[in-house]
Amino acid sequence: MKLNFASLLFAAAASASPLEARASGVQGFDISGYQPTVDFAGAYNSGARFVMIKATEGTSFISSSFSSQYTGATNAGLIRGAYHFAQPASSSGAAQATYFLAHGGGWSNDGQTLPGMLDIEYNPSGATCYGLSASAMVSWIKDFGTTYKAKTGRYPMIYTTADWWNTCTGGSTAFSNDYPLVLARYSSSVGTIPGGWPYQSFWQNSDAYSYGGDSEIWNGSEASLKTFATVAA
Repeated sequence: MKLNFASLLFAAAASASPLEARASGVQGFDISGYQPTVDFAGAYNSGARFVMIKATEGTSFISSSFSSQYTGATNAGLIRGAYHFAQPASSSGAAQATYFLAHGGGWSNDGQTLPGMLDIEYNPSGATCYGLSASAMVSWIKDFGTTYKAKTGRYPMIYTTADWWNTCTGGSTAFSNDYPLVLARYSSSVGTIPGGWPYQSFWQNSDAYSYGGDSEIWNGSEASLKTFATVAA
């Protein structure tokens, strides 16, 4: 089954304004090896329905917690997916997408798997934009995304902040039609959305979630979240 990505998001929010859709959205969270112990059952029982789990970084790091966290999320009944922390200065987008796919980042339309997420943000150990120009960064992201799409049938989600996106891609609008946006902003509102996206698919609204990791909100209903996990855009 094929469904246009923009149409899916529109359907998710059609009955409410963007703010109302966020307020009534579905709770979830994201985790990494920094949270080796997570209460998945507690999160599910409190209303969470999805979790994003760090799998890889660059082409040399695999989270030692990924497998156990993925299994824990699955057993709790959560929709779950993997994410890759980008290191654009170290290797090509294609190489990193291939590495991600080889270590847990794939997608299947089993109704419980989110498409992979590219976490592209501030460089924790160097230049803000990894030494790349805006055009080179856009090319790097496209290289990652088209490689992922060719192998899975889905474009990856993009996790970023408005400031980083505007600074390091020049506010590129090249991804807004096909790549779901996971926007990080720790505030009471999502703020200005960058890159021509009409609205975010997910909003990381806090760096603290009671059951582990960071809080995230799906911008729609639980039914539309299940559709998003199942349908290739």
